[in-house]
Amino acid sequence: MKTRQLGNSDLQVSEICLGTMTYGQQNSIEEAHEQLDYAIAQGVNFIDTAEMYPVPGRAETQGRTSEYIGQWLAKQQRDQLIIATKVTGGGSMEWIRGKDRKVDRPNIEEAVNNSLKRLKTDYIDLYQIHWPDRYVPLFGRGPFNPDQDRPTVPIAEQLEVFKDLVDAGKIRYLGLSNETPWGVNQFCHLAETLNLPRVVSIQNAYSLLNREFDLTLAETSYRENVPLLAYSPLAFGFLTGKHQGGVAPNSRVAEFPGFGARYGKPNVQGALTAYLKLAKDWGLSPAQMALAFVRSRWFVASTIIGATTLDQLKEDIGSVAVELTPEMLAAIDEIQAKYPNPAP
Repeated sequence: MKTRQLGNSDLQVSEICLGTMTYGQQNSIEEAHEQLDYAIAQGVNFIDTAEMYPVPGRAETQGRTSEYIGQWLAKQQRDQLIIATKVTGGGSMEWIRGKDRKVDRPNIEEAVNNSLKRLKTDYIDLYQIHWPDRYVPLFGRGPFNPDQDRPTVPIAEQLEVFKDLVDAGKIRYLGLSNETPWGVNQFCHLAETLNLPRVVSIQNAYSLLNREFDLTLAETSYRENVPLLAYSPLAFGFLTGKHQGGVAPNSRVAEFPGFGARYGKPNVQGALTAYLKLAKDWGLSPAQMALAFVRSRWFVASTIIGATTLDQLKEDIGSVAVELTPEMLAAIDEIQAKYPNPAP
């Protein structure tokens, strides 16, 4: 499996990253370890988690995903793997450090220390802010509304805490998630101005149904050398075709209906039908075509996949053998032009 350099770091990440948000909810510890073993055997060296996982977030399960990974990681060659996790932003999950959770020094330090314990490691390779401390519309809930703005921890203050954690050897590099062009530019500008840690990646949603990054963040990614770690590349399974004719049982969308809200937007079904037909015409698995498309983007460093079964994982990782031709990419762009960005 190919690797790519992550921004201006010295991390060489596999082009497929193993996402783990189902571990501890839809996947048992045995299933989680089986997936981890298989992925590593196929050349994956990059594993992504978060302190709030598994999803949906609940007090009873919070942190379980990292604990499952930690029990596995303790038996691995740690320096051969790149482990990424995230600090939870503000919001309604009061069981994570209470009502006053902010991306400030006390919360960041507590989050990092707890993650290190759960993961059974001395350091985290990539530490990400799961979503901005400030108000921004998240997960397709736009547009931006100035009336919802709120007090926030200054970005420079956040970076100062991360510098101390880098200096202490607890984290190696900093990344962002669910960020905006303004946010990325501010983090980069302040890091350079104040000689603080520079972000090396951004983890945002990106798929055939959600190409918002093309229009909003691609230039920032290029000019600031902050590549994308693409999550939801299969659009919660919609791009596999399994939800055609009704939501598939035992799927994330079936178990957690709120997760699929953006895929009920008016133009989604038309675009989805067209993409599934395209895959059939080319004799490709719909999932592998969708993943190959994301992997082909110049700004993507790694594509984050998540699976609830080993068979799904095998198919997803197998997508690295699929290379889309210029003609295929042109046909995809024709569908995008007809149904532009239907599920941002």
